[in-house]
Amino acid sequence: MEHITFLVAVVIITALAFDFTNGFHDTANAMATSIATGALKPKVAVAIAAVLNFAGAFLSVKVATTISGGIVNEKAGLQPSIIFAALVGAILWNLLTWLKGLPSSSSHALYGGLIGATVVGAGFGGVNFTTVVSKILIPAVASPIIAGLASWGATKLAYLITRGTPTSEKGFRRGQMFSSSLISLAHGTNDAQKTMGIITLTLISAGQLHKGDGPPTWVIISAGLAIALGTYMGGWRIIRSMGSGLADIRPPQGFASETAAATVILTSSHMGYGLSTTQVCSGGIMGAGLGGPSGKLRWGMVRRMVYTWGLTLPAAAVVSGVAALVADQGDWGVAVVGLALVLGAGSMWLVSRRQPVHAGNVNDSATVDLPVTAAPTGQTTVAA
Repeated sequence: MEHITFLVAVVIITALAFDFTNGFHDTANAMATSIATGALKPKVAVAIAAVLNFAGAFLSVKVATTISGGIVNEKAGLQPSIIFAALVGAILWNLLTWLKGLPSSSSHALYGGLIGATVVGAGFGGVNFTTVVSKILIPAVASPIIAGLASWGATKLAYLITRGTPTSEKGFRRGQMFSSSLISLAHGTNDAQKTMGIITLTLISAGQLHKGDGPPTWVIISAGLAIALGTYMGGWRIIRSMGSGLADIRPPQGFASETAAATVILTSSHMGYGLSTTQVCSGGIMGAGLGGPSGKLRWGMVRRMVYTWGLTLPAAAVVSGVAALVADQGDWGVAVVGLALVLGAGSMWLVSRRQPVHAGNVNDSATVDLPVTAAPTGQTTVAA
């Protein structure tokens, strides 16, 4: 590879930083229910997830190609400074939702950031909106519904088959070791590729790769390592929200939701859809909650989560668009955007230390708000 500029190196490092935040932001996707049901100890769970996220990064590059040559028009003359701005918006949104314990989509934060920065830097013609609709927006709506329905049906079937079997929960806990591991592998296959796509796009924009090239081996390895390290750090706040905040999940429900979610993610990765693993896994948990014996969800948390899903892509687009306006002014603009990233990330980390969530208290139900209550009509509501 020819000499890469300092700015390109900064963009690559920032992309790997986003990959790291993606890892700890999305650890909950695979391990929240297994930790909540006691199938796996918290530290063991994140270690397994980290290893399998790394392994999953090597299974496919179709999603990476969707990003590097699908969402953005490679002929639009996109500059590394614009990609840097896109990553800044995505990282800040990831950290904000992590701080609030909301299982938002790291993927949609990245897509929104890329779209917003590209529109500012290269105009609307720089974005392939047909691809955005077909491979991002439609899967965003359809995938959690499909996962939820599959999980609801699998939960009903699991309880029907094991009715009257006293040891069934123990067996399902063992099954969760497999199903949660499968989600981790699927997550690495889908989400690690997104950073690969961003780095590949950066190298293409800098003339280091040809248009249409796939990610080099070193890009695949570094993206896999970054997401694995972030996963091992454990996004405990979001693990708590998904494991205990949406519903009271028992082992049969956990196994059903994980299996359904993994199937949807792996199928979509094979087809090149850059879907949100967070939305798929959350849909699976909601389906399992409704399919369980009580049929209850914490609707307050569901509403907050769905609102966040809807805000993620446009919010990241706006932040990245503003960052792109500044970064496009030259080296001083890039420096200002970088400083804003450091100050914003540091501030949110300091705020998080006031009420830390870690492996020792992640299952502390006393700290999960919005308790489940049942209305007289049988509809589940949330206590105020």
